[in-house]
Amino acid sequence: MSELTTIARPYAKAAFELAVEKGTVEAWNEMLFFAGQVISDEQVQALLGSIATESQQSEIIIKLCAEQLNEQGQNLIKLMAENERLAAIPAVAELFAELKADYDKEIEVDVVSATVLADDTQAKLVAALEKRFARKVKLNCSIDEAIVSGLVIKAGDTVIDGSVRGKLDRLATSLQS
Repeated sequence: MSELTTIARPYAKAAFELAVEKGTVEAWNEMLFFAGQVISDEQVQALLGSIATESQQSEIIIKLCAEQLNEQGQNLIKLMAENERLAAIPAVAELFAELKADYDKEIEVDVVSATVLADDTQAKLVAALEKRFARKVKLNCSIDEAIVSGLVIKAGDTVIDGSVRGKLDRLATSLQS
């Protein structure tokens, strides 16, 4: 776990609890995502690096995000600036999104295949994964011809390697033992 993640966790949790209480989870998710993207921008990083105090940096960030941040979002930025934690905002956004996905009973699943998956195959895969994880599944499909055939499925800490490449690698490892 990175230091920024450790720093970001209480901010993300507090923002999420407030958002649930106020019924503004989606709005908070969008605000934090936008602020995280702004702070991650190289030009913004260079600008912030040239400014001495975090208070001044927070003013710049609030101005850059003015249309996207409500008063509570601006207060979070100010609080994080007071505690010299502005660099953790992208991590706060990421953790908030994870809390939201858990709250919404959603999970993102990365699927790697050797060829493009047909729509009906994706639908069957989503149905099977939703049953297995007891959550709504969002597929992120990509192609890697090196896996030869089959699928590699990654959902959180779970990895299901049903690829020919994976089977060949496991066979080679067992033969070397």
